[in-house]
Amino acid sequence: MLADLSLGDIVQLRKPHPCGSREWEVVRLGADIGIQCQGCGHRILLERRDLAKRIKTILHRGLNASHSDAPKT
Repeated sequence: MLADLSLGDIVQLRKPHPCGSREWEVVRLGADIGIQCQGCGHRILLERRDLAKRIKTILHRGLNASHSDAPKT
């Protein structure tokens, strides 16, 4: 599931953050994935395996996501 994540994606996690928000933006990709809470701005780093367990769905694709219907230039 995490193979298709890209910078700027908005994901919904299974449990809410203490601020009440469930929406997080992907801000870093690598061995660890950085996400930022859309409610309060808190940033955390999670291992790919841990994030895969916590993600419920991908709500919105970021600008860097590759789309098959996008024109190729």
